[in-house]
Amino acid sequence: MLGRANSYDFLKASTPLDRAMTQRVLEWVTTRLREGEPVALASVISAQGSVPGKPGAHMALTGAEMFGTIGGAGLEMKVLNHLREILESGEGRVETYQLQKEAKGDAGTPLNSLCGGILTVAMEVIQPMPHILLAGGGHCAQAIADASATLSWDISVLDVRPEYASQELWPDASECIASTPAAFLSSETAESLARFSHILLLGHDWAIDEALLIGLLQRAEERPRIGCIGSRSKWQAFEKSARESGITQAQLDAVICPIGVNIGAESPQEIAVAVLAQIIAESKGVEPGASSWRTSS
Repeated sequence: MLGRANSYDFLKASTPLDRAMTQRVLEWVTTRLREGEPVALASVISAQGSVPGKPGAHMALTGAEMFGTIGGAGLEMKVLNHLREILESGEGRVETYQLQKEAKGDAGTPLNSLCGGILTVAMEVIQPMPHILLAGGGHCAQAIADASATLSWDISVLDVRPEYASQELWPDASECIASTPAAFLSSETAESLARFSHILLLGHDWAIDEALLIGLLQRAEERPRIGCIGSRSKWQAFEKSARESGITQAQLDAVICPIGVNIGAESPQEIAVAVLAQIIAESKGVEPGASSWRTSS
């Protein structure tokens, strides 16, 4: 059931809407994005006549909650339905609503309302920025972190060796976690792991990567994506152990291994470029190596 996330006090606000209301909606959106949830946001961009929502009013929606208001009543229900649609499709839209009794829709989507005005709402889907957990704080992790910084992506670091997961070594990391796989996994749930878009297994010890892989597959759901650096023989060994631990083949097939698009990468810096290119392509829905406008028929 969709919750309103304690936003009923918005309905008490007098018009014009003050800056504090906009700030609170945007703060709520930012929090949801940091937790890894896409957000559909509606913003009133113009209004004519008597309408319940004024320019600058915002309402946001995730798969489970909503926050803010653009005026309530039938208008809000219609916009909520449109927000659900774009949250599913990922495509924004601009809608004009005609708030008039027996409106025929000549000026926009008709609503059987006595307000008598016309209101235009811009709706967009905001996707969370990648937040990569680097499980292993070695050379490849450092190169991926350096490359991610140019894109303003968040990174966190997990390593059993405290010196490889220290704030001193990773001053810009969102989280520095010095922990064994068992301790880390015992403190996480599917919901908490969703704050990461990707978890990349880059450990110095194959046994650590294997324990994390199996534990993550037992907990994680659609998010985060799990990637593993390594050879064919390493993956085959991991796959065997995971199946013996009850992991399904479908779960294993969803793991990215080897990580990165195939550009013949060898150095940590080249691997970083390949990994980030793969994540970008995934987020854009593009197949690496697909035809361009010059080569497509």
